Amino acid sequence: TFQRQLQQSDCQTALMKKVFDTHMLFLQINQSAVVLKHVFAALRLFVGKFPSAFFQGQADLCGSLCYEILKCCNHRSRSTQTEASALLYFFMRKNFEFNKQKSIVRSHLQLIKAVSQLIADAGIGGSRFQHSLAIINNFANGDKQMKNVNFPAEVKDLTKRIRTVLMATAQMKEHEKDPEMLVDLQYSLANSYASTPELRRTWLESMAKIHARNGDLSEAAMCYIHIAALIAEYLKRKGKINIFQTNFAFVNIIVESN
Repeated sequence: TFQRQLQQSDCQTALMKKVFDTHMLFLQINQSAVVLKHVFAALRLFVGKFPSAFFQGQADLCGSLCYEILKCCNHRSRSTQTEASALLYFFMRKNFEFNKQKSIVRSHLQLIKAVSQLIADAGIGGSRFQHSLAIINNFANGDKQMKNVNFPAEVKDLTKRIRTVLMATAQMKEHEKDPEMLVDLQYSLANSYASTPELRRTWLESMAKIHARNGDLSEAAMCYIHIAALIAEYLKRKGKINIFQTNFAFVNIIVESN
């Protein structure tokens, strides 16, 4: 009935948000495995009909959906885990198709963000969640239609990075009273996202806060300079500013000398 209104402005409308929130409510309130099976089917239909709502414009809907599906991937019911994993795989596949079989950058970024958030909120990362990651990899390996494109490799890379975040977070908890070790772990995690500036910036900001809290202001300043360089490089590539890397090298020398 409201399909035309929902598709206006690349599906970034107030009506779309209301319809989406209604779908999300079914995942946010405890449901039986039977009900969840129908909810997942409805969401597959919804994503298939309105892909631009998730893969174009603002990333709010994409991030919220990734968060709720990942929560279900950690569900105590094996059938729900499988259904949630299938939906997540379908979601990534749609992202790949929407981007003309080039990448799954948006779903990759939002899934990593959701994992980081869920670690604090729900304590994911145990055997149930690992089982769901294995199911997703199996879907990718067995998808004959995607055999000759790089989609299976992207899925494998994503699940590998999720495991890296889970392992690093577990190590951070062990060394939370050792600030130097904690920063080293965060630095390693930031470097693992060299190809994803948004996530690298998140971990660099976290490092800067730890340094500032410990009174290591020069080290904190270095983190913020690195963040500024990442942003400047992005703006330079977009043609919005004209700035050279040597500017930041000069600032680094000043900070180190102080």
